[in-house]
Amino acid sequence: MFRWIVKLIRDEHDIAEARLVRGAMLETELGLSAEQMEEVLLGIARGFAVRFPAATLDEVLRLDELCMVASWLKGLYKQPDFVSDGFAAACRAANPHMR
Repeated sequence: MFRWIVKLIRDEHDIAEARLVRGAMLETELGLSAEQMEEVLLGIARGFAVRFPAATLDEVLRLDELCMVASWLKGLYKQPDFVSDGFAAACRAANPHMR
């Protein structure tokens, strides 16, 4: 899933792949605006049939965090440790298959 998300960001937002490392901060290091991040979330949601709750950009700051949350929403990974209880509940509510 990481490679797919990297390719999405690279192709849609013209960011050099060398900058798309796991620990890269989405806004500050990659320069993605909130609007661009919403587009990325929408692309991931469509590609993997998951739904991101509204507070996602408050919880997810780095590329690896985005990938872990997306994998968790899809059921491919355990709940990430950095996810708050409120965000986890919002994710489960938005994705009925997670219950």
